[in-house]
Amino acid sequence: MTHTRKSRTGFTLVELMVVIVVIGLLAGLVAPQIIGRVGDARVATAKAQVELIGVALENYRLDNGAYPTTNQGLSALRQRPAGFAGAPDWRGPYLKKSIPLDPWRRPYIYRFPDEKDPNGFSLMSLGRDGQPGGAGEDADIGG
Repeated sequence: MTHTRKSRTGFTLVELMVVIVVIGLLAGLVAPQIIGRVGDARVATAKAQVELIGVALENYRLDNGAYPTTNQGLSALRQRPAGFAGAPDWRGPYLKKSIPLDPWRRPYIYRFPDEKDPNGFSLMSLGRDGQPGGAGEDADIGG
C-alpha cells in the first residue's frame, strides 16, 4: 500500500505572528518620523502660501495705490471690491485660484493698515493651535 503525501501550502500560526510582530515594530519606528514630517510640511506650506498671497497683495497695491482694507479682505485679490473708489485700477484677479485656507483649514488673518506699520499689512496663520504665539507647529506664521 502506498500512501501519497499531500504537501501543505500556507503559513503556520507562528509564521503569521512573526510577520505581524515585525510589521508592528517597523510601524512603531517609522510612524513617529512620518508624523513629524507632516507637521513640518504644513508649516512649510503655510509659509509658502503667505509669501504667495503677499506677492498678490503687492501687485494689488501697485495697481491701486494701497492694499485692500481689512473690510475688503483677501477676497479683493479675486474680485473687484464694491465701488470703484476702493480699487480704481483693479486689474485682477491677482491670484489664479481661490484664497486658500491655511494647512489647518482656517482662513489667514489679514489686516490693513497693520497695527505696527500703518503703511503695511499683516498676514498670518495662527498655526496648529489657532492661538496667538506658540512654538513649533503651534507658532504663528507670517506677521
